[in-house]
Amino acid sequence: MRDWAKARRERTHHLIELGGLVQKAGLVDLTDDDRATLLGAFLDIAGQLQGGNETTPIDLKTRWRRAGLHAFDRDREHDRTTGGNDHD
Repeated sequence: MRDWAKARRERTHHLIELGGLVQKAGLVDLTDDDRATLLGAFLDIAGQLQGGNETTPIDLKTRWRRAGLHAFDRDREHDRTTGGNDHD
């Protein structure tokens, strides 16, 4: 496989995973699949991470990471107890 094709495949896989996180967080349903709303939310998050507010970017990332890890743990536990067969 050519290097450019491999890089493109890896990028595509990465973008699909990121889209899966948007879905997993429930944002697609909560925004009625409104991409402008989703983009606005992401821009707001980016603005928060650029600083200029009471909470530091490091504190925000720490809080968000902790919540994300907790959600992944809940999913793993759920999959373990149900056999992982009832995801959407």
